[in-house]
Amino acid sequence: MTRRYYCSNLPSNGGNIVLVDAEAQHAIRVMRVKIGESITLFDGKGSEAEAVIDSITRRECFCSTQPTTHPDREPQVSLHLGVALPKPDRCRDLVERLTEIGVKTLTPIVAARTQREPSASLLEKLRRTVIEACKQSGRNHLMEIQDTLTTEKFLLEAAERDQSRWIAHPVDETESAAMSTGNGKTAKSVVAVGPEGGWTEDEVALAMQHGFQCLPLGNRIYRIETAAVVIAARML
Repeated sequence: MTRRYYCSNLPSNGGNIVLVDAEAQHAIRVMRVKIGESITLFDGKGSEAEAVIDSITRRECFCSTQPTTHPDREPQVSLHLGVALPKPDRCRDLVERLTEIGVKTLTPIVAARTQREPSASLLEKLRRTVIEACKQSGRNHLMEIQDTLTTEKFLLEAAERDQSRWIAHPVDETESAAMSTGNGKTAKSVVAVGPEGGWTEDEVALAMQHGFQCLPLGNRIYRIETAAVVIAARML
């Protein structure tokens, strides 16, 4: 089985690198790598390289790498999700799934009905979750988790970019049929997913002012993480 590890500074022409910190501990203590074993390294920016374990200490793993390759495993659509994150114990699964599916960017949103703003420590843990999900899935691009924005700031910044804009919000059947076609053909898309209590009328109105269209999800009510995954699968 191929073993993959994250290394942000892969030498493009091959050479010697050292795995440290969490990646070294994963290789040494969890996977119990041995000298002479082959592994795969990726830099989170699209490159990967085959490598061989040269030596191991208690805290470091020394490797020699081949020149990098650039296999394309990204979807054609560049998808940016703005999500009013669920409770911390449900955030990990959300980030894992979105990374595996191929979402490019995730921005946590503090909406009017958000109960708890995500802490800096939670965001750092989620960024580590992105790395683990890329290791498992074979993805070579890290999903970017941006700093938290208010709803107003997120909508304003999205409106300044050339992309299709959607907000997860129920509409009637006629509008739903019109909006469900052609989404995945757009090169760049941004979707806003609200908190468990839903968007306020003012937030939806503001989104419309910034060129967002409503994206309905059917007749059932989803948890935040389910809605985000359904949308990502639908758009990508």
